[in-house]
Amino acid sequence: TSEIFILTISGLLVYWENVQSVKLSWSTMWKFFAAFITVYSLIHLVLFFRVKVLLPDSRIAYGMVLLAFAALILAPLVTHKVEACGYPQAARTVAMVAFPWMGFVFFAFLATMVMNIFDVCFWLGRSVASIPLPSLNGRKPVLVMLILVVGLCCYSLLEARQLRIERLSLTTDKLPPGSNRLRIVQISDVHLGLLSQRKRLDAVLQKVRAEAPDILVCTGDLVDASAHSVDGLSDALRQTSVPGGKYAIIGNHEVYSGLEHSLDFLEQADFTILRGRAVILDSRLAIVGIDDPAVPTTVDEAALLSSIPAGLFTILLKHRPDVCDESIGRFDLQLSGHTHAGQLYPFRYIVALLHPYIAGFYSLGHGSSLYTSRGTGTWGPPMRFL
Repeated sequence: TSEIFILTISGLLVYWENVQSVKLSWSTMWKFFAAFITVYSLIHLVLFFRVKVLLPDSRIAYGMVLLAFAALILAPLVTHKVEACGYPQAARTVAMVAFPWMGFVFFAFLATMVMNIFDVCFWLGRSVASIPLPSLNGRKPVLVMLILVVGLCCYSLLEARQLRIERLSLTTDKLPPGSNRLRIVQISDVHLGLLSQRKRLDAVLQKVRAEAPDILVCTGDLVDASAHSVDGLSDALRQTSVPGGKYAIIGNHEVYSGLEHSLDFLEQADFTILRGRAVILDSRLAIVGIDDPAVPTTVDEAALLSSIPAGLFTILLKHRPDVCDESIGRFDLQLSGHTHAGQLYPFRYIVALLHPYIAGFYSLGHGSSLYTSRGTGTWGPPMRFL
């Protein structure tokens, strides 16, 4: 318990200076980092008690593993601190260990909890019914579990690299005569940064260009790093021209990465940034964009939508797939992201508690609908599972 407490305090102190650059209240950040370090430490502690059967029975061996776990617990926070200080390559090196490890620990923790449940059931079977059931506490079951977890991680790394296009066709009578088709491509949650660099962006833009869009929209979290880590990436986006223009909104990670820097990046990438305003395209289409709630704002979404001339097909760009009841019926299609569909199954069930419209298409009634993208990139572990 004292070790976990020390790790919690150390992690918060290491990250103190970086917190100052984030435009969020200190109480909010304190709660977030305290919760992150505490939960992450406890997950490692549960895993340690499961895998220590593989270690020599000595304090030195246990101490070395606990020190390694302590370093890995702090690694995500240290990564961001080093990056914020202007050392992107050093931060990238740490991130290549810290974030895949985060995925490994997630799967290993789930596997450990399943083994714990079976242990209890088997113990009850042996104690109550005298059934000769095995124990999962031995070296062999733990080794098998770790091998399976490594396999899941390898698969998840590969799955995250596979870009899949989802197509949605809507029919409307709001487009003027002669407008037989309007193709809009949405990208969301690309999370350009330490682990998602030019190669990943080029793969995304290749898919975009192949679809020959009339309009390109980005529904937030395009940027997820300081200026040092995304330097030069805006060029590829700027060189991708779209006849009807490129439009973007602010996601929560644009705020966490530094709002001014993120806005500069989007402008250099030739995006029209919609921050509580609307644009009308050729009397055919209205695109409305609002900031993520991470940005303090006084924009009245329903009033903004009400200002759109009647009869236009109206698209609302909103990073989080949250629906304002007063807005329903005032837009035709809301495009959102943020959830990553949970990214690592079964985490999606927790995310769905916060955002019920977690992925895919939803009819909201009164002529309004919502599409939530599963995201073009990853956050944290560069993995996706199911």
